[in-house]
Amino acid sequence: MLLPLSKRFRYHFTGNRQTNNLTKPEWYLTQVLIWMGNSSNFMDEKIQPILDRAGNKVNARVELCRGLLTLAQEKLAQDAPRLLYDDALFCHLVDEVLQFEKELRSTHSYPRAYPGVLHILLEETVFQKWLSVERKMAVEKVDAMLSTEGAWSSQYKDITDVDELKAPDCAETFMTLLLVITERYRSLPCPRAQLSFLALQKELVDDFRIRLTQVMKEESRQPLSPRYCAILNAANYISTVLSDWGDNIFFLQLQQAAVSVGEEILGPLGATETGRLASLEGSLFEALLALLERLRGDMLGRLLDAVMREVKEKAQSYCKDRWISLPSQNDQATMSLSSSACPMMLCLRDHLLQLQQMLCLPLFQMFWQGLTERLDCFIYEDLILYNHFNEGGAAQLQYDMTRNLFPLFGHYCKRPENFFKHVKEACIILTLKVGPALLLCDVLKQSEEDDGLLNHQQSSPESALNELGVYKLAPSDVQILLNLRSAWLNQ
Repeated sequence: MLLPLSKRFRYHFTGNRQTNNLTKPEWYLTQVLIWMGNSSNFMDEKIQPILDRAGNKVNARVELCRGLLTLAQEKLAQDAPRLLYDDALFCHLVDEVLQFEKELRSTHSYPRAYPGVLHILLEETVFQKWLSVERKMAVEKVDAMLSTEGAWSSQYKDITDVDELKAPDCAETFMTLLLVITERYRSLPCPRAQLSFLALQKELVDDFRIRLTQVMKEESRQPLSPRYCAILNAANYISTVLSDWGDNIFFLQLQQAAVSVGEEILGPLGATETGRLASLEGSLFEALLALLERLRGDMLGRLLDAVMREVKEKAQSYCKDRWISLPSQNDQATMSLSSSACPMMLCLRDHLLQLQQMLCLPLFQMFWQGLTERLDCFIYEDLILYNHFNEGGAAQLQYDMTRNLFPLFGHYCKRPENFFKHVKEACIILTLKVGPALLLCDVLKQSEEDDGLLNHQQSSPESALNELGVYKLAPSDVQILLNLRSAWLNQ
């Protein structure tokens, strides 16, 4: 049955026939698939019953496929070495072989236990050429996409429910490129070959990270620009996708293979890393994720520095207000925000709104929480500890903070005051009535006189502060704050 098909194959696809075209491997691969498809019903319905009656445990259709596959394997083994010096034709051959293998296994249900045609691509010189071409073409594509006009904008920017990660086109295209490479080598029968491709992917990710770092440095003078934020979103997007890949079953299987044969391909892993990989604690992308995390942290730090520079500049007059001579709360019909605080509050509001639009949600959460931490320290150290407060000044500060600053962050969390622990607790101390403030002073002084020994007759300073709602500030800090209001404590 195979003899006439074999003759036809050799007649058309060897010698000087026009159908024997080195640039058209799909001609003979498709012909083999057609013969398999045309013969399948005949083999199942006519030949298989004969074999079954004879007690021969052979699958007729599979055996025919094996015979036809031999023709394709021989032809590929001849042609592949002849295409090593033409990248375009070689890529075309690889694409056709991968597609042929896919159809062979899916459409024709060819058993995985039997070799297909992929082993021809794993021959050393052919495989090294394949890796080389994949690397070259990936780098060319990255160069091309980074030079396009819309590289740093998101194609989903107008669709809010889709654009959660706000990934710029270049980052999304790059990860799609890596995904395509994964799909190409996923079906390879050899773990060593798969790990070689994984090493290539890791190399490409690191190269892209370096490119992001270079572009970031160019933009670092304008960290509030849309492009800078797009670079930050790109680093976060790649990190997110790689984290997801680390939990993917295919990469987990590769991780196990890396433990046994990975050092030959991925380089020395070390006992600790090998142990983490073997126990699935670590990930194949752990080193890359650490580098991306460092880049993300560095960029967020620069962003926070830029915002805080503007905030501090706008807050200069507010920090130098005459807090010790402000009118009492009883002398004012209604409390209102200090006029000198308006520039700082507007600056904060504008930057929060701007960056909420430009950063993806996880990054924006990291940003505003980092901003509250820096603001808390700035207001506490540069405003509160720098000034003295009368009753009116303390009340005005508390109003500015609790009714104006904290609510700015109320859009992003339920209790924004918990992110300003120093400022919130300092306001509690500064606005204490004279009697409780004097009692607190006595407790703190008694604690100092006892030289740290607890007197059971009196409450400890910590418990006294806790009763007032003060948990963050140490007794020594509270003593300093009480001294800042000494002008009216001693009246």
